[in-house]
Amino acid sequence: MAQKPTSGTNSTTPPQVTKLDTDAITAALVDRPGWVLVDDNRAIEREFVFAGFNAAFAFMTRVALAAERANHHPEWSNVYNRVLIRWTTHSSAGLTDLDMQLARSCDHFAGD
Repeated sequence: MAQKPTSGTNSTTPPQVTKLDTDAITAALVDRPGWVLVDDNRAIEREFVFAGFNAAFAFMTRVALAAERANHHPEWSNVYNRVLIRWTTHSSAGLTDLDMQLARSCDHFAGD
């Protein structure tokens, strides 16, 4: 009998992560300009603006693939050339290293 993966693609189990404390969040955000704390410091959010819809959609595709590999998915919206993205870890009721890592990936994909 095949085993189900416990993390990554096709996993049904969320990754095991530890909630960051206020000092760790503050330190992590120093390297993430443009990201702001929202939802009583339980999430980070950033709006990305691109040249047009195709560039915005390409960005979302890259983020979606990274999120699927990490089995950690953003809350987001897209209107034409704008993508608003929010990272939080619901199972930890706050921010984790995984949120910060994926925010870093978003910055990289956007060319920041």
